[in-house]
Amino acid sequence: MKIVRTGSAAWSGGIKDGKGSISTESGALQDYPYGFSSRFEGQPGSNPEELIAAAHSACFTMALSLILGEAGLRADRMDTSAKVSLEQVEGGYAITASHLTLKASIPGVDQAQFEELAAKAKAGCPVSKLLNAEISLDASLVD
Repeated sequence: MKIVRTGSAAWSGGIKDGKGSISTESGALQDYPYGFSSRFEGQPGSNPEELIAAAHSACFTMALSLILGEAGLRADRMDTSAKVSLEQVEGGYAITASHLTLKASIPGVDQAQFEELAAKAKAGCPVSKLLNAEISLDASLVD
């Protein structure tokens, strides 16, 4: 099975004074603004790194849900965030890391099994496989 999803970006102007917009096939983002200032200067608007962080969080959490089900477990709730690092390296910029933080309420799981299943999801998530960066994980069970 092959699934194809699309996203698009439009840009006008130079790198610092230009403006862009991002759209997704689903319409979740429709001509959402992004630019140099939102990427490098903390100004309002989106940027590729936060989109990757959201995608990585979503992918990992879905993968863990699958793995939990295979183990006969079901989460009451899982909250995942990702911090994606963009760093200046020789020759430009590179995404160098994605750090996942998971807080989960999962009845019937002990800490050791939870860590094992979370690590399996981190390694097996398709977005993790796509990223050529260090991927770390902090996972904690909560009540």
